[in-house]
Amino acid sequence: MQDNAMSKWLSPLMAFCLSFIIIATLAPVTGIQIERQLDFWLLWLGTMLILALPVCYLEIALAKRSKTTAVQALSTLTRDADASPKWRLVGWLAVVFIPFLAGGMLSAASQYVGTFVANEVAYSVILAVLAAIAFALSFISRQILVILTAVGVLAALVLANVMGTALPEWKMTTLEFSEWGNATVLALVASGLGLGLYWQSSIAAVKQQEIATKTVVPIWIAQLLAVVAFAFFAAKAQVPALALVISLVTGSALLIQMAREQLQQRQLAVVVQWLIPVVAVFVWAAHVMVPVFNITLLLWGLIICLIYAIFAGWIMKISHLRKSMNFSNEAFYNIWRIAVRIVLPLSIVLALVAVIGQLF
Repeated sequence: MQDNAMSKWLSPLMAFCLSFIIIATLAPVTGIQIERQLDFWLLWLGTMLILALPVCYLEIALAKRSKTTAVQALSTLTRDADASPKWRLVGWLAVVFIPFLAGGMLSAASQYVGTFVANEVAYSVILAVLAAIAFALSFISRQILVILTAVGVLAALVLANVMGTALPEWKMTTLEFSEWGNATVLALVASGLGLGLYWQSSIAAVKQQEIATKTVVPIWIAQLLAVVAFAFFAAKAQVPALALVISLVTGSALLIQMAREQLQQRQLAVVVQWLIPVVAVFVWAAHVMVPVFNITLLLWGLIICLIYAIFAGWIMKISHLRKSMNFSNEAFYNIWRIAVRIVLPLSIVLALVAVIGQLF
């Protein structure tokens, strides 16, 4: 009962914190750090409904079906679906992506710190120090890490509104195709979806809850609130940026801890459990490669969501996920299935084209 109650508040709070700090990490990459284009933000909120919500249901449905974390669960899920073991690759893509994303967050934090310290302190040195702190913090309990991250996020939000720079006025502009890619990235990748994080943090709750909506809706609302909160946040001033750095480091520690937990449950050698996160984080120390890694984050995250959508929509047996979600109305399940089978794959493919198109 205690684990169930804990996961009820832990998952939504984690969803808000992770979404906010990942948005802060990816916002400069997608070009929305400064401009406040009302049409783009409305598009972003729309993708949160038509794309992020179905993926959130997908994760929790698979969690209810498997009752274990993603990498471990995919062995059972593929057997249940009489599917090729190759589909298990998506779990490995996700579990390596998690510490790689943590490295991206630490890279963003290092760039903020670089504005506070003497110029002779190299970016790679700052990242190495922050990464060492994050790995040390990853031994702290998950509840404390989430609370520390939440404190950092809330402090950054409050300080940004009290001491931060003034934000530009909202304005309407003409939507461009590239903005669909950015909105999809922010709705899916920046929400931490497809990585099994909410799957992992909600297992205790879904074991006892018959209806997936009770777990999904609080998580999705928390993600949505993170989007709204970011609309009123500016990290240009030093004090709010420093608070954001704290939340980026503790959030990275949380991701590292969750990735290692999945690797432990897969019963890999201890050396491998550490090697994967360490390499995935410390590759970001190569400053010259940061722009390439940033684009890799966007594309890699979208591809994970695409594979999961195809697996859940076309490979899994209909009866399995219908029973896992236990919708009160059959129409809701049919809408979700259409979203996962058709809307999500097409939207993600278009987003991939849009993101790649911005490179040329």
